Amino acid sequence: MLKLSDFDYNLPQELIAQNPVERRDTSRLMVLDKNTGRIEHKVFHEIIQYLKPEDLLVLNDTKVIPARLFGKKYGGTAKIEVLLDRQMDENVWEALIRPAKRLDIGSVIEFTAGFYAEVKEKLPDGRVLLYFANVEGFFASLNKYGNPPLPPYVKPVNSKVRSKELGNRYQTVYAQMPGATAAPTAGLHFTEDLLAKISSNKAYITLHTGYGTFSPVRTQNISEHKMHSERYEITEGAIRAIRATKANKGRIIAVGTTSTRLLESVKSQGTGETDIFIYPGYKFNVVDSMITNFHLPRSTLLMLVSAFAGLDLIKKAYREAVKERYRFFSFGDAMLIK
Repeated sequence: MLKLSDFDYNLPQELIAQNPVERRDTSRLMVLDKNTGRIEHKVFHEIIQYLKPEDLLVLNDTKVIPARLFGKKYGGTAKIEVLLDRQMDENVWEALIRPAKRLDIGSVIEFTAGFYAEVKEKLPDGRVLLYFANVEGFFASLNKYGNPPLPPYVKPVNSKVRSKELGNRYQTVYAQMPGATAAPTAGLHFTEDLLAKISSNKAYITLHTGYGTFSPVRTQNISEHKMHSERYEITEGAIRAIRATKANKGRIIAVGTTSTRLLESVKSQGTGETDIFIYPGYKFNVVDSMITNFHLPRSTLLMLVSAFAGLDLIKKAYREAVKERYRFFSFGDAMLIK
């Protein structure tokens, strides 16, 4: 039985990246061969050397929305912070709020005049369902008053101005479909120029990554952990490209754990939700290679890459990354597992 502690590792605090590199594709790239265990150290734009014309690069085109809102309890002075996580219906969002104890069912949070939400339900996991009345102007108001949902380990210096700057970089250059509250960070390394130079075919799929990607695993037996559901959309064109690549003996190269999870859980076009949890012991059916960042200790993302490359090899690679002073997490460096 794999335990939560099996996915721990020593990470010096100063290796947690607080800022992106100036140019996206100049971050460092570790290339890990999962068959031989060989490790190479490159710059990200050199990834082009490892991608072939017959391969298919699969990217998650979800777009991060400014999901963090600050308001106050209507009729009172209590300041409330809201993090929207998942749209449940046209008017309804699942969200995290703090301080939650100040709000009861029926409480109204006012963000500005005409933009407010009512607490409709408190969920067992501490989240709430919020009802927004002004549906037509919702996204316009969110874009005006919302703030970037930066990861909890990124601590911007100099308040909201700095947060906005970082928020612009917490978005892939190919983001198209609004709905994510956490970026698919492996894609942050690509520039438009680099994508144009890559000879491999490309397919875009959508998984609206939620804050659950940062949720800690609380069970010692990892198989007992339950993932939060995330909404997806995958087109007929993407499915055709995947099948054609497999038929032609090309590789499916997933950009990020989000693309990997969707590719491994959905076999046909359409929309829906997935809560697939991939950890060691899982047999991969679609993905042949993966581009990813360096993930938090004890996280489901670390468990996924350990399932793909093997726990011992990932631990070796992470020790090497610490030794070589790679930058970790969302704004950090990248790894190609081939």
